[in-house]
Amino acid sequence: MKTKRHSILIELLETGEIDSQQRAVELLHERGIEATQATVSRDFEEIGAVRVRAGESTRYALPASSSQYGASLVHVLRDFVLRRQASGNMIVLHTPPGHANVVAAAIDRASLEGVLGVVAGDDTLFVCVNDQLGAKTVLEMIEAREREA
Repeated sequence: MKTKRHSILIELLETGEIDSQQRAVELLHERGIEATQATVSRDFEEIGAVRVRAGESTRYALPASSSQYGASLVHVLRDFVLRRQASGNMIVLHTPPGHANVVAAAIDRASLEGVLGVVAGDDTLFVCVNDQLGAKTVLEMIEAREREA
């Protein structure tokens, strides 16, 4: 349930319609997910949501960077990826239980060169990459961006 809640919260944060944690609770409820304000607060911390100014008001958002890879990708890779492996055209990433979808969503948002798609379970995700680049090269590119950030 936590993974699904995180995934929905990330989608909602990208729309810019969350101006309070209570609003996030309401939007989750509309999607059939029951959560408390305290749960949403912990979720926001785990996925890296921050409060940003939007004109005269504020809202919650995922951090962004001037880099095409985005701070949220670097954040989730550093905080949630425990082990990385590359083989052929597949990268396998291991996370703590319940965090694979958060990492997958960050990879999808980053539009990384050579990444064709991502499939996530509970604590493992598979990143399919272009045969021409290969998994080792794409993983090295991702890790280089992490070091630069």
